[in-house]
Amino acid sequence: MEKIGIIDLGSNSARLVIVEMLGDGHFMVVDQMKEALRLGKDMERDGFLKPQRIAETLKTIKMFRRLCDAYGIEKIIAVATAAVRRAKNQRSFLDEVATTCGIKLRVLTAEEEAAYVYRGVINTMDIPRGLIFEIGGGSTKIVYYNRRNLLNYATLPFGSVTLTELFSGDGLAPEEQTAKIEEFFTEQLKRIDWLETVDPDTQFIGVGGSVRSLCKVCKKKSKSPLLTVHNYRISAEEFNDVYDMIKVLDLDKTKRIKGISNGRADVFPSALAAISSFMKYMNFDNMAVSGCGLREGIMFNYAMPMTIDKPITDVLSYSLQTIVKFYGCNQKHAEHVVNLSVQLFKQVLHKFPRQYLKVLKVVAMLHDTGLNVKYYGFEKHTAYIIQNASIYGLSLREIIMASMVASVYKNDDFSMNDLVKYKAYIGEDDVDVIRKLGIMLRIAESLDRSMSGVVLGITCDVLGDSVILKTELDGDASLEIKDAMSAAQDFRRIFKKNLEIL
Repeated sequence: MEKIGIIDLGSNSARLVIVEMLGDGHFMVVDQMKEALRLGKDMERDGFLKPQRIAETLKTIKMFRRLCDAYGIEKIIAVATAAVRRAKNQRSFLDEVATTCGIKLRVLTAEEEAAYVYRGVINTMDIPRGLIFEIGGGSTKIVYYNRRNLLNYATLPFGSVTLTELFSGDGLAPEEQTAKIEEFFTEQLKRIDWLETVDPDTQFIGVGGSVRSLCKVCKKKSKSPLLTVHNYRISAEEFNDVYDMIKVLDLDKTKRIKGISNGRADVFPSALAAISSFMKYMNFDNMAVSGCGLREGIMFNYAMPMTIDKPITDVLSYSLQTIVKFYGCNQKHAEHVVNLSVQLFKQVLHKFPRQYLKVLKVVAMLHDTGLNVKYYGFEKHTAYIIQNASIYGLSLREIIMASMVASVYKNDDFSMNDLVKYKAYIGEDDVDVIRKLGIMLRIAESLDRSMSGVVLGITCDVLGDSVILKTELDGDASLEIKDAMSAAQDFRRIFKKNLEIL
């Protein structure tokens, strides 16, 4: 498998991600490194990158290069953003990186940077109309799209690092400093005329390291059991609680807050002030967090050049196929189990809301992934993978539902401890739904037990106290029917009906 390295040299930090290409436009991040270099620090005075910052950057890029060499990587895509873009000594810096590190950095224009951020978001989130807000160390990108078409974008030459430097020299108390930043940032927003034309139904999407840190703090406060930040929703009330807590703290106290790295603690209040200004100016009552941005945009450009002009239309199916490829599952079998699960849902659970069909499709597609850990109890490993893999287009509630269906489908072993653990996402009424979806998956998987597609389709008849499944066959399905009938006892307990399969 081909692996590539992507280096993102920002104003606040530098990142290397190692990406494995899985074929057919799919990829997976398999390693990464990050250093808080603060390359853009002290540039506001004269516009030059400082020697100490350059030396640290060269040391880091050499380290990145060594890791790429260890992976045998020949293709490295290296980009630099705001700090290098506006540096007066840009050319000498780029030459030094090329000479000492053997890496050719490409300085992105503001338009290119915004486009990459947009592609990273649009290909990983199922949000039809969005306003992307990405605050970096040296700039802030705002991108407006509708129906997966980019309509407008703007780049402000102020990020968390530059805003901190601009307002840190007046001896202001922390709360006064953030108030000044809010006032200043609002004035910058007023200069972007097209913001007044944004549709009121547009979703606010936050991107970048400061947004991810904000998300981690919110999750700590709410005691969220999920590790993922992608597609996490932060209400205005939650945001204000964190902002009100942070903006009065000195640096030492900010560093002690879980979720905020030492390399970001001093600029974090400034980032929150900018976000607060934007939320108030646009009258947003919540934010969707994107864990994907510029680097993912570069990955999509490389793996799927067609997405430069036409974004992925079904981000959920794309991400599920990526996970199946990464774990080396039998894709044909997985897709057939999805097909049989859908038929069962539509005929047996036709009164259920359609949102549960999406949950069932996810579990059916990924049901075998846990086998890569261990056969015995593999359904529990599948549940963990569903919770922590990069599944795009699902809400956190749907991810929890899918993981719980995976954990119970083999033996209807529902743990009430899970109900307590995930009480913020599911309730007692969901237990019946989870168990019924689990039985549908169990029968569907059994009906392709030989992974040969011998059961082509299913017709269900509900007669009195019995559900009769009539199978359309292409060969001998005795194995499949016998295995599916092993679910009869659990089916009777859950549905209060007998199961017959013909």
